[in-house]
Amino acid sequence: MGNSLPSIPAKRYFTIGEVGDLCGVKPHVLRYWEQEFTQLRPMKRRGNRRYYQHHEVLMIRRIRDLLYDQGFTISGARNKLQEIVQGERDKRRNGEVMLDGVGVVVLEGLDQEEELIGDSFPDPEALTEGDGAIASAQVSWLRRELVEIRDLLLEAD
Repeated sequence: MGNSLPSIPAKRYFTIGEVGDLCGVKPHVLRYWEQEFTQLRPMKRRGNRRYYQHHEVLMIRRIRDLLYDQGFTISGARNKLQEIVQGERDKRRNGEVMLDGVGVVVLEGLDQEEELIGDSFPDPEALTEGDGAIASAQVSWLRRELVEIRDLLLEAD
């Protein structure tokens, strides 16, 4: 993936324009990719406005890398992305999680990480193989985010 892409800010939702800027593609390309890649499903609100989450921005960057940098066709990229997603599912089933492309074994004692991270997501590039505290903090942060998203969805119903 190109190093010229900006870092992804620590926020919950991104507009299609923001995602375009973060991923180096135009909004009409993102709308097209939504049709071609079933894994890409941004939340739609009033007036069909799209709101992407952090994991979708990462997926778009992967798609962009496959298409633009590695030279895959749309169908080839779709197949490769499906392989990647299946591989991550298999790793989760085996007790591992994927955090921004870094494989981390889920560690015990996840109640100690609250003081490590506060409300911001720890930098995954700072993660080293033996750095269990950061990995543990990332898992906890992701859990809190998912609970908040679930609560927001329940309120909307």
